[in-house]
Amino acid sequence: MLLIVFPFSCFGVRLSKLLVPISKVYLKYPCRKSYFSRVKNILVIVGTRPNFIKITQLKKLGDAKGVAVKLLHTGQHYDRNMSTIFFEQFGILPDYTLDLESTTAASQIGETIVGIEKVARELNPELIVVVGDVNSTLAGAIAANKLGIKLAHLESGLRSFDRTMPEEINRILTDEITDVYFVTEQSGLDHLLNHGINPARIHFVGNTMIDTMVAFDEKIRENTIRTSLNMSDRAYTLMTFHRPALVDHQEGLKTLIQILKDVSEKYDIVLPIHPRTRKNLKEFGLLDEFNAIKGLITAEPMGYFEFQHLILHAAFIVTDSGGIQEETTFRQIPCITVRPNTERPVTIDVGTNVLVPLEREIIKRHITEIGNGTFKKGKIPTHWDGKSSDRIMDIIAAL
Repeated sequence: MLLIVFPFSCFGVRLSKLLVPISKVYLKYPCRKSYFSRVKNILVIVGTRPNFIKITQLKKLGDAKGVAVKLLHTGQHYDRNMSTIFFEQFGILPDYTLDLESTTAASQIGETIVGIEKVARELNPELIVVVGDVNSTLAGAIAANKLGIKLAHLESGLRSFDRTMPEEINRILTDEITDVYFVTEQSGLDHLLNHGINPARIHFVGNTMIDTMVAFDEKIRENTIRTSLNMSDRAYTLMTFHRPALVDHQEGLKTLIQILKDVSEKYDIVLPIHPRTRKNLKEFGLLDEFNAIKGLITAEPMGYFEFQHLILHAAFIVTDSGGIQEETTFRQIPCITVRPNTERPVTIDVGTNVLVPLEREIIKRHITEIGNGTFKKGKIPTHWDGKSSDRIMDIIAAL
């Protein structure tokens, strides 16, 4: 019979001099299950469209590196066009899905914590990975902390320094209890170091969103969305607006309509309309004026390949999104971001992005620069090379 000496304690039991059959130790002390296996169990938590895009390569790479990646979808986005279609296109299936009923942010976070705890107790992962800055991110971080499970934060260190944004609070709180920090850009590294985080816990891995763009580039280029939308041969711009600071107020929506009218004089406009935006246009009595804009092509929130194809061929983008700033920087497409701040400054310092207020004349000036070729030329930031997920899984495998 094989005997083994254990030079460690488990549940407070000193075993360094105890010789017992290996099978009995394995049954009596299951807390050391991973000691007998090279495979690590990790639980990756996602909840919204931007999250899905950032994790598409992790599972495949985990299999090759001896890491069993389990995916939990919190259900924060319950609409098919905002969630299920992405999993279908990427060819990945969540191992666990929560069925959330909450409608407020606080109750949603609480319900998500309870659901994650149930899954984590069943799976007993060695590491929980949370992504980005949504409510599911914070819920996963709290659940990991209370369960005593190591926590990794993908896209850590980003800051807008605007605490009126719910996402900013989620970022700050998550980073406060993170064990392993995966950073996408230099600003994230700088913020964490300035906050006193041990450099050994910080890993500048690059942007996993770019990994997805590289991995699915052929499908993006082959997509037929422009034909499906019956678009003309005229140059077009792609626009997205969804943040409450912009679309939850009548004056903001009125200004937005005027900007759309300005742009439509020279360009067609493709606008996948967010449910919040449509609801508020109707509520404020602006939907008919909006729908009457010449050259405006509206669509429901669309799949990843469709949207990326439109980015690839657009003359420029106007948005209030975070992730689109990164996607346009990688594609080197001009991007006008209508926000007072950004948590992704590399897209401005290095990339093709500019930050503007919701003011017609400023936006028109940038569009004129784009049209006459004087708008700034950007570069692709460091480590945005399609290999960030590889670097992450190498780090996790070595933990």
